[in-house]
Amino acid sequence: MFRHALRAERIKFTTLPSLWIPPLLALLLTPGITTAVGAALGGTEPHLTDDPGSGVYYGLNFGQLPVACFGILLIGLEFNTRMIGTSLTAIPSRGHLYGAKLTLATAAALVVGMVGTAGAFAGYAATVPGEWTGPALVRSATAGVLYPALLTVFCLGVTSLLGNLTAAMGLLAPTVFLLSPLLGGIPGADRVVQFLPDRAGQYALHYTDDPQVAYGHWTGLLIAALWAGAAAYAGLHALRRRAA
Repeated sequence: MFRHALRAERIKFTTLPSLWIPPLLALLLTPGITTAVGAALGGTEPHLTDDPGSGVYYGLNFGQLPVACFGILLIGLEFNTRMIGTSLTAIPSRGHLYGAKLTLATAAALVVGMVGTAGAFAGYAATVPGEWTGPALVRSATAGVLYPALLTVFCLGVTSLLGNLTAAMGLLAPTVFLLSPLLGGIPGADRVVQFLPDRAGQYALHYTDDPQVAYGHWTGLLIAALWAGAAAYAGLHALRRRAA
């Protein structure tokens, strides 16, 4: 049954340090770096105050990497250690197994999003002078909670699609942390890069509009959700067809 599969995934998550350390690291990095940078540069760096979203989520630029790794490791470890066969012996329904992993990944990432966003806002408010209220605050906070979950689901789905931890880590981690930001600064390439899931999701975090972006903030969050849904479906399809 699905609840048995979910319980098994919860036990794996709570007993394997390789699974619970990445979310914990994200919880430390996101508000910690925001607070540290705000304390050091908050009063002198316009980039942190002109758009409060840039300042509040400065730490998320670093915290999103362990979030992505969490989604990769949650299923990728079983592929690389060949334990996926054991898991499928215990839980023959591949849909239940995959659904349990998605549920656990989403729940853990939502906790990271909620706690990390609250901590980042508190750290920013304590170190950077100024006031920021209104609809943009609600939208930015909502995106801050949902973005880690969408990124985790996307990475889990892509890893299931590839069926290999090393390939997924080599593709996704550099793309999220290095390639996507670098390509975003290249004229011409930015028109394509802005539709990648991490770039679209992060745009929803900002307060101000960017005339170079072809969509609105809420649409950016929707684009990230569509990427996550497509990856999750592709990962399930691949898992059902792949020989254990």
